[in-house]
Amino acid sequence: MSATNDEIRIIAEPQMDARVCNFHVDRPLYDGIVNCSSKEMAQGSPLLEALFGLEGVRQVMVAGGTITVARATDDEWNDLARQIGGIIREKVKAGGQLISPEIKAKVPTNEKLRAEVQEVIDEELNPGLASHGGSVELIDVQGTTIFVTLSGGCQGCASAKYTLKHGIEQIIRDRVPEVTEVVDVTDHTAGANPYY
Repeated sequence: MSATNDEIRIIAEPQMDARVCNFHVDRPLYDGIVNCSSKEMAQGSPLLEALFGLEGVRQVMVAGGTITVARATDDEWNDLARQIGGIIREKVKAGGQLISPEIKAKVPTNEKLRAEVQEVIDEELNPGLASHGGSVELIDVQGTTIFVTLSGGCQGCASAKYTLKHGIEQIIRDRVPEVTEVVDVTDHTAGANPYY
């Protein structure tokens, strides 16, 4: 059966943290990055409102064509992933704006934590990762959770998850104890050297 323009392909990629899963959609959903941490913040954005309507969803980040969903429990993703895929398809097919441009004004900032994490990335992490042709970039700070992407030799590397949990996250949390979670929102299926 040949693909049609109406088909929306979505690949779910559970992360090492069992409460987090990336959903890679075959088209852009948002021009930029938005991190939504509550139903109140989601109001006015049809895609985010629908995702926060699902039981257990506590955080949603949209970056281009990737949606990162964090939930309160570490149950299996099967049922929730199907529901998330259904919502994405429904909202994209409906057309119109998925995420309100006003949402940026609702995002709380934590500039002190951002600056401390950025310093660790610049002075400790990236010099070490550069020797392997890779780098890490701080994308967002939401509360005490930070969101990063891996690039260069780290994007798509078979060891990326191990590097994140046992290297990057450990160093960041040692140096900046306020950080409670580091979430990788990299699309490891894209780029010049994807291994996934």
